[in-house]
Amino acid sequence: MRIFFLFSIFLLFAFADNNVTQSTSNAKSIAIITKAIDKHKKEQKDKKELEAQKKLKEQKHLQKMLERIKEEKLLQARVDKLIEKKKKIDKELSKDNIWANQYLPYETYQELEIKHKKYADEIAEYGDEKNLSNTEKLELKRLKNEYKIIEGKLSQLSDYKKDPFANMVKIKELAPEPKITNPISILDGISYQKQLKSIKEENDEKYASLNEAVVKLQEKVALLRELTLLSKQKKYIQELKVTQQKLRDFEDTLRIYKTSIKTFSQVASQISLNIDEGIDKEIKKLVVIGATIGSLLLFLFLIKFLINKYMSENDFFYGINKIVNGSFIVIIVIILLFSYIENVKNLMTILSFASAGIAIALKDWFMSILGWVVIWVSGSVHVGDRMKFVKDGVEYVGDIVDISILRMTLHEDVTFTSVYKNRRTGRIIFIPNNYIFTGMIANYSHAGLKTVWDGIDFFITFDSNTSKAQHIAKEVARKYSKGYTDMTRKQLNRLRSKYSVRNTAVEPRIFAFLDNYGVRVSVWYLTNSYATLTLRSTISMEILSRVQKEDDIELALPSQSIYMDKPAPKLPLPQNSEII
Repeated sequence: MRIFFLFSIFLLFAFADNNVTQSTSNAKSIAIITKAIDKHKKEQKDKKELEAQKKLKEQKHLQKMLERIKEEKLLQARVDKLIEKKKKIDKELSKDNIWANQYLPYETYQELEIKHKKYADEIAEYGDEKNLSNTEKLELKRLKNEYKIIEGKLSQLSDYKKDPFANMVKIKELAPEPKITNPISILDGISYQKQLKSIKEENDEKYASLNEAVVKLQEKVALLRELTLLSKQKKYIQELKVTQQKLRDFEDTLRIYKTSIKTFSQVASQISLNIDEGIDKEIKKLVVIGATIGSLLLFLFLIKFLINKYMSENDFFYGINKIVNGSFIVIIVIILLFSYIENVKNLMTILSFASAGIAIALKDWFMSILGWVVIWVSGSVHVGDRMKFVKDGVEYVGDIVDISILRMTLHEDVTFTSVYKNRRTGRIIFIPNNYIFTGMIANYSHAGLKTVWDGIDFFITFDSNTSKAQHIAKEVARKYSKGYTDMTRKQLNRLRSKYSVRNTAVEPRIFAFLDNYGVRVSVWYLTNSYATLTLRSTISMEILSRVQKEDDIELALPSQSIYMDKPAPKLPLPQNSEII
């Protein structure tokens, strides 16, 4: 275009030079050409301006596109961030929150119920199955199967059909408030307070968990609202509706649970205050009772000290000691009864109902207690008496060292029984008091008697002087038992006021009997019931010594006499063989 323009100008100038003469006539043509040139320049200028404007417009459009892309990236980044936050909230609620976990089956039930209704509506739309095609029949069969599956799931989740938090908002029922009336009930009160504290802490933890769930749901609602504005996906709108309904349920539960916790805290505080007052009162009472018992205990020690100091050698020492101990126990029991039993009538009622069962279960104990009463009332057995008990063919002989409410305590001594039968002694034997009703017992020192009859047997040959042997035995026995003989005579005279005692002979007694290998001489005498073996040993050795000195007395041993050529001689009986 530009070349054409220059060529035109060149032609015009050439023509002008050739036609100078014709300048006047061509002036008009030059003006036209000048105008055309100006117009062309203007068009070129306008064109450049249009191109510049177009280019500027394109640049602005490109810039807007870049800005839009940047905004879309920022928007997508914000959406992704919101989605990530929502996922994090969902994970925290499903993992760490008991309320959200409890609500989840309820949500599942609601969703299944919606699907259940949807399938029911779709099945109803098909109408009569006879008019359906094969494809429609298959689809209807599929819908019915899905309907039955959802119906089964709904039956399994039927417990979550209504309020999912009905059980969780219930406060644990408290046991009846314990009454602090004795030291043992103090432990019950402390245990009850710990139970209250445990329930309160559990309620606080559940409330904090519920409050945390509400806060997270509020955050989730705010996120979903922003997502519905920033994202074009409709699923966030539906999720927002579900979350808002869930938030309303949680907020309603939070208000109800807060009221329940507040009510429980008030009741628990009052109960705890009552228990503290009861414990303080009982501790004060316990201090007073303890001081009283402590004073009585000091007084008891003082009395026992005086008894040990001034009466330890007295025969009544043991009995007085027992009376003092028993009196102290009775006083303590009375103090405790009046301190801790508010209604004695109730105690008697309880004991009367329980007595039958207790009597059966503790029959032996009750019999022993009854035996103890009989022993103390009758006075048949006293501490210090020498006794013999027989159990299953075994004899136990010793001294009574204690009589308690359930049993007697026997200390075995070295006696004839231990020497010739048991071959052991020194044991502590415990005899139940009920034995006096079921077994035979022997008291060697009853009613003040301190002596018993003891006997010694020895054998002499048939040809020995039996009269002399009996005389020696009787003389030795009388010599060593004279003191016990006089003592027994006096004791028997005293017993006549209590028992019908007729045979009061106390002198030593001598008997002679024919035996297999000779004549048995039996000597009986009175001796100390606590030391029979000592006197028995002394008399035995004395008789042996005296008999060995006599020529006409021979001790017999198991033997036989054989007469080969003559009959056995017959020895005449002595005239005074009936010596007593």
